[in-house]
Amino acid sequence: MLMLALHGVRTRWVTFVGSFVALALGVGLIAATGLALAATFSAPDRGPERFAAAPVVVRADDQLRVRTANGVRTRPLARTAPVPPALVAELAALGATVEDRTFPVDLAATGKGSEPRTQGSEPGTQDGEPRAGHPWSVAAAAPYRLTSGRSPAAPGEAVVTAEPGGHPRTGDRVRATTPAGATTLTVVGTVADRGFESAVFLVDEEAARISPAVDALVVHADATAVRDVVARAGGGMDVLTGDGRRRADPGPDRDAEALASVNALLGAAAGITLFVSVSVVASTFSFAVAQRRREFGLLRTAGATPGQIRRTVVAEAVVVGVLASAAGWWLGATGAPLLAARLVDAGLAPAWFAIGEQTWPLHTAFWTGVAVATAGALAASFRAGRTAPTEVLREAAVDSRTMPVSRWILAALVLLTGAGLLVTALVLDPGDVLGRKAYITRPLLLIVGVALLAPVLAGPLVRVVAWLPARLPGATGVLARENASAGVRRTAAVAAPVVITVALTVSLLGTVGTLAEAKATEVRTATTADLVVVPGAAGRTLPPSFVERVRAVEGAVAGVSRSTAVTVLEEGTALVTSGARAVDPARLTAVSAPPVVAGRLTDLDDDSIVVNEEWLTTRVGERVTVWLGDGREVSLRIAAVLATGTGGNGVYVTARNAGGAGADRIDVAVAEAADPGAVAAALRTAAEAEGTGIRVLTGAEWAAAAAPGMSDSTRAGLWLILSMALLCTGTALANTLVTATTDRVRDLAVLRLTGASVPQVLRLVAVEAVVVVTVGAVIGAGVAAVNLAGVWGALALLGVPSGVVVPWGTTGAVLAAAAVVAAVSAVVPAAFSLRTRSVELAGMRE
Repeated sequence: MLMLALHGVRTRWVTFVGSFVALALGVGLIAATGLALAATFSAPDRGPERFAAAPVVVRADDQLRVRTANGVRTRPLARTAPVPPALVAELAALGATVEDRTFPVDLAATGKGSEPRTQGSEPGTQDGEPRAGHPWSVAAAAPYRLTSGRSPAAPGEAVVTAEPGGHPRTGDRVRATTPAGATTLTVVGTVADRGFESAVFLVDEEAARISPAVDALVVHADATAVRDVVARAGGGMDVLTGDGRRRADPGPDRDAEALASVNALLGAAAGITLFVSVSVVASTFSFAVAQRRREFGLLRTAGATPGQIRRTVVAEAVVVGVLASAAGWWLGATGAPLLAARLVDAGLAPAWFAIGEQTWPLHTAFWTGVAVATAGALAASFRAGRTAPTEVLREAAVDSRTMPVSRWILAALVLLTGAGLLVTALVLDPGDVLGRKAYITRPLLLIVGVALLAPVLAGPLVRVVAWLPARLPGATGVLARENASAGVRRTAAVAAPVVITVALTVSLLGTVGTLAEAKATEVRTATTADLVVVPGAAGRTLPPSFVERVRAVEGAVAGVSRSTAVTVLEEGTALVTSGARAVDPARLTAVSAPPVVAGRLTDLDDDSIVVNEEWLTTRVGERVTVWLGDGREVSLRIAAVLATGTGGNGVYVTARNAGGAGADRIDVAVAEAADPGAVAAALRTAAEAEGTGIRVLTGAEWAAAAAPGMSDSTRAGLWLILSMALLCTGTALANTLVTATTDRVRDLAVLRLTGASVPQVLRLVAVEAVVVVTVGAVIGAGVAAVNLAGVWGALALLGVPSGVVVPWGTTGAVLAAAAVVAAVSAVVPAAFSLRTRSVELAGMRE
């Protein structure tokens, strides 16, 4: 049996090349993603960075800790308290101390001379991310070493980390914006970039003026003595030594968070790649068996039993699977470093991310490939075993029986499962439809179900799609329609990769685009303010003096709000943190219109809270125990409940429960009798006088800027997933058409003998390929329409009116590429085959 299988693979290699290439590519992608996935399971050991040279660091605890029946649960606090001045004084008695302060600094473009230049921007300027300001004395805790110039000795002097390109340089004068206002600094020295922050160091006195609070304290004393002093002073402070000093670094969990995102992305990519590989290989083997029915009929006439035929097909699949998996092993091992580099370049993974020494993903991918090939051929082998001896007498290429009963049953079960899960989610929890895992994986069931029905759908759709070409002058359109209709199995095998391509592209990009539009609609609807005042950079707050000036503007109804968070213990085991806005209840309804479903916003006070429908407790009047942004535990009464929406409707508390957060937004409504232009001018004058880059936007401008669109990382992740799937399907499309066209050499020769010229035959082949691609696109669009309808229905049930966003441009480009690949893959082998005399081709036997 093995020798017969090897002989079959060798003599009919064109038939198996599609399965081989598709499977090798699939195994290679699974191996590459598996190796990258394995590299995310553990981050490298990274020691302290900012305080690597500090013996002891004292700072406020940045974790909320709650004791539950299942142990202590922790969540990050929204705001970390400063080190109390009394504690700073006590610790100074133990030994030398260095006070650390951190504040944002925006730098304008640099220049030599007495006047700073303002055109252009450099990293860390107002057009980029703000730098971190610190007192110069704390630079030794990293330690930072001067690479040029000297230390700052007076206010107005600064040392900065050198950026790529060498800016700013020693001697440059730069315009700086800090929380204390705008000023001009002279760069007197530079230090090497340590990779964890872009810093600006000022003299200690100036740093203390800009940011009076002590964020951390470096203590040169015995750690035990320091702990004793901190313990006597009360709780809430951490004493960090050794590796624990990393908790004081900027973003200490950034590596773990980035790896978790990469892990989820690669898991989805590997799953979709496996799905596409299984679908393509199964379709290819099914088509290969249909092509060989006369061969199997001849074997049956010669005395072969159905079991022997089935074993031959499976053995051939195993041979192809082993060879393709071995090739995929090499492709995966070679491509994994390239994938890791791409993840780093796209900003999806940390800069240090690289493939490790693990080999188990290669073994897993290899045996997965063999299993996929075997499983893909198994169903086809049963059909091959049912081939009757009389099939050897058939000369027609018409498919008389396109689908067995078992395939009908399987298709119905898969479609009912996919539709049932969608309907169940819509009825029980519409928000579940909008989750990333749901909209990435749920369409796969519908795609499989419809792909199983492709042989049935292809015939009628071919006639619909080819209706117009068939009415054009000449016989090309008619012949393309009849050929595609007669060879239903061939049409279905070619259309299957297109179905997967179109359905995945439209479903994934369309869902993400629709959700982004829905969230933007929510922001626009909830904001009724005429003007919105925000800081000049993200993460900054508005000075209290400026807030009072805005409140004093005549004709301005100012609603001051703060970003904070509240945490609740659900079911006694899980700590759940929700973003919150601390607002002025008296002004809230004047500047915004949150979607209230129960209670009244005007009932909000210092003893109450406004929650959304996602909370377990949503009955107005009931009390809930929450932990505020600074870790304080309070009991608050529910004053109102908001609709869940897309998840952006958070929680409202008052300023007293803001956990010490500063004001970061002022929504301004213009009173009826006031002049809107005068109010806007007064606000802009106050902002300019502050000198910290405060912006005054119209309500529409703020809504457009605040609308959560598709992030760069999300876009890059989706394209990574889609590119892997499209690579598999594109290869399968090309190889299936090459195989199908090579098998039709005699048909093409007959056309030549009836008088058709070579260009006419090639044009027919190309038109037929494009027709089949269009059929696949129509089926895939139908699947995507169902998926997007589910997303639209979920949004409607959640009370978020939004249109469906269809990625027309991307879909058109994908379809154009598929049409070109199909046409070329059909025309090239046809052109080569027609180089032989048509009489000889017409007389060829299998």
